[in-house]
Amino acid sequence: MKVLVACEFSGIVREAFRAKGHDAWSCDLVPTEIPGQHIQGNVLEILDDGWDMMIAHPPCTHLSCSGAKHFSKKIADGRQQQGIDFFMKFTTTSIPLVCIENPIGIMSRLYRKPDQIIQPWQFGHEAQKSTCLWLKGLPKLCPTNIVGKGDFYVSPSGKKLPVWYGDASLNGKKIGYNTEEMKRIRNRTFKGVAEAMAEQWSKLEGR
Repeated sequence: MKVLVACEFSGIVREAFRAKGHDAWSCDLVPTEIPGQHIQGNVLEILDDGWDMMIAHPPCTHLSCSGAKHFSKKIADGRQQQGIDFFMKFTTTSIPLVCIENPIGIMSRLYRKPDQIIQPWQFGHEAQKSTCLWLKGLPKLCPTNIVGKGDFYVSPSGKKLPVWYGDASLNGKKIGYNTEEMKRIRNRTFKGVAEAMAEQWSKLEGR
């Protein structure tokens, strides 16, 4: 299959599908972290290029409930509407097999309820990250390796956070909560989830 992984800089989902023999490409405004088939640019310009499947990760910065305290400002300056409009572009493509991924947020109300909400701990990672999947032509993902849900800690501000989410380190150096590197860590798809997508949805090829 010809697979588009939209708004992915990590290359994790792309490489999971390539490992299954698919012609998979990632696309993002920034370079890919894993060298491979990556299109650096505006993904909206290639949506009609004959893809069989699309896994889309539209930016959630202005849509996620975790940032609700900033919604009024983002509504006023138009950033939230821009995020909504971009998300909706992925719901109207002619691509037959589609998965749109986002954390819990306003699109469950403005678009529709997700077909499924998954957790990393269902796919071999001891971590919690509620992730909504809106599916077209695709079955729900089946858990592959259920493990512990991971630990939490309380930040200096009193916010309860999963350890992986707010207390990460890179090469032994602690990463700040709101740094760009921490944001990239949060945006990467867990490898176990990517492998489940590739394994389970590859079975649809030639159906």
